[in-house]
Amino acid sequence: MAPVAVAERSQEQDKVQIPDFNYGDSDDDRSEDPDTDMEKDATEEELEKLVFGDRTGFLEGLRRFGKGGELVGTAQDDESEDGEGSELDNMADADLFFMDSGPTASNAVVPAATSDDEDDYAEAGQDAPAWQDSDDERMVVSLASVPRLRKLRKNEGEDLINGKEYSRRLRRQFERLHPTPEWAQKGATRKPSKKRRRISQAGESSAEETSSDEDMDVDDDDVSAQPLAQLLKDADGLTRGHEKGVAKKRKLRPEVLDIQRTKDISGTQPSAITSLSFHPSYPLLLSSGPSSTLYLHHIQPVPPNPNPLLTSLHIKKTPLTTTAFHPSPSDARIFLSARRRYFHIWNLTTGTIEKISRVYGHAHEQRSMERFALSPNGKYMALLGSARKGGGVINILDAHTLQWRGQVRVESRGGIADFAWWANGAGLVIAGKNGEVSEWDVERQRLVGRWTDEGAVGTSIISLGGRSGRDDWLGGDRWVAVGSSSGIVNIYDRRAWISSSSTSTSSTTTATNGGVPPAPKPTRVLDHLTTPVSHLRFSPDGQLLAMASRWKRDALRLVHLPSCTVYRNWPTSGTPLGRITAVAWGDAAVVNEAAEQAGRGGAADAEVLLAVANEQGKIRLWEVRA
Repeated sequence: MAPVAVAERSQEQDKVQIPDFNYGDSDDDRSEDPDTDMEKDATEEELEKLVFGDRTGFLEGLRRFGKGGELVGTAQDDESEDGEGSELDNMADADLFFMDSGPTASNAVVPAATSDDEDDYAEAGQDAPAWQDSDDERMVVSLASVPRLRKLRKNEGEDLINGKEYSRRLRRQFERLHPTPEWAQKGATRKPSKKRRRISQAGESSAEETSSDEDMDVDDDDVSAQPLAQLLKDADGLTRGHEKGVAKKRKLRPEVLDIQRTKDISGTQPSAITSLSFHPSYPLLLSSGPSSTLYLHHIQPVPPNPNPLLTSLHIKKTPLTTTAFHPSPSDARIFLSARRRYFHIWNLTTGTIEKISRVYGHAHEQRSMERFALSPNGKYMALLGSARKGGGVINILDAHTLQWRGQVRVESRGGIADFAWWANGAGLVIAGKNGEVSEWDVERQRLVGRWTDEGAVGTSIISLGGRSGRDDWLGGDRWVAVGSSSGIVNIYDRRAWISSSSTSTSSTTTATNGGVPPAPKPTRVLDHLTTPVSHLRFSPDGQLLAMASRWKRDALRLVHLPSCTVYRNWPTSGTPLGRITAVAWGDAAVVNEAAEQAGRGGAADAEVLLAVANEQGKIRLWEVRA
């Protein structure tokens, strides 16, 4: 009996003991069945059905869900569609709501988009939009109430349109003003024309075949720029070089000058302009100053956009003093220098900027590279250096390899005042501050002549111009102009030196001095300037000489050659010159030819162009006519 008792006790322990809670009800009210207390009321069952669903709803959903996610109707569904609420079953969610924007001022009806206005991207061969905003169809835009939107109307009475139509018309207006370029069109292939292929095969790369839509900022750490592929894409005439010597130059009259002012160079530079030069074969003007920015303008003095800015280059912390084009039309390089131990070369074809930091073996003599000059034949580059014990040094570099080629040392009290290249690029004329002038042959690396400027008191500048007819003697230049700190300008005629040397064969001094008289007499002494002469520039044809001083306002005069007389009718008291900081001459035939090729026409009577820059950063242009 003991084992039986143990078994019954274990069964009683396995039973679930349900506690009997008394909530105040009597024993008679409680049900004896515990499952009766766990029954759910109607509210709880409805909530459970809404949250979790039930078997009936699950099977009903399977019946109504067919292929492709569409509802398959049943007999029971057909009966319900005829009943109450069938109108809202297949209605879109966006149609069940509307935006209440308040009362409108006008009861005009927004026109719906017509079939021809709809964007049929498939037929047009365009890609469909990646995203569309459904609110555009419900947005209302008034075209008549906003003045700048009235251009989008199709007729005068049209006012309200929806947002989708508004965006479509804005897109059309933008495409009308800014057509799609050829390179952005689908399937467009750019094939260069035969004429352009011939030019490229001949290797005639020029500064006009490059472009830049914005200014380039270059520092010493990253001396590179974006390639300038289409600088003058709107000026097709500039891609052709000017053939010199085709048109015969007409002679100018002395004493009275026919000069007319043209459109100024657009814009004002932020500083004085210390360097100004024309391209020898293309209508381009290069200017720079202490603002560390170089500007390249297209000479096109006709409206509506005269003399536009093509591009500019900014080099940080480099106040530019001298900038120049390479004289060869096939070499699209610009040389830039400042009062630094380095200079830069900007290649317009590739867009790269090269920094030359030293002259190997002569760095102690070339402590600054701010003053340089390129030879007219494009072979050499002359850099003005300095010497420790007075005098001066000029280092000659190869303009292509930038390697040192030679050196000129002048023993002159106070150093070198200025220097200039011969017309053939084979030599230099160097003026010392004490008035002594040296003729140096770069090819033979020797001094060929030395002479003294008459009455020189602090020589400041020297310049060469004109043709003497003897290209084999001193570069073929005829005129030599020497300016001093007293404002005196002496003009010498080398053609007279040739005749004097041929007649006076007994003069041993002249013969040993390369045919140059040691103390020549000037052809004319000009005393029209009262302050130090800072600029002497001969025109390309050698018929005019511009002399100016930056130390006094409106201090500029033009000299006629060969009479060596100063023009009296220009400049006048009303000529807006200011304090002159740069002067440059340009060949008008280059500008006229480019204008005619572009279909704009030019001034046929113009012989040369005169550009004058001042301290205010303005550049003014004049045309000199025969």
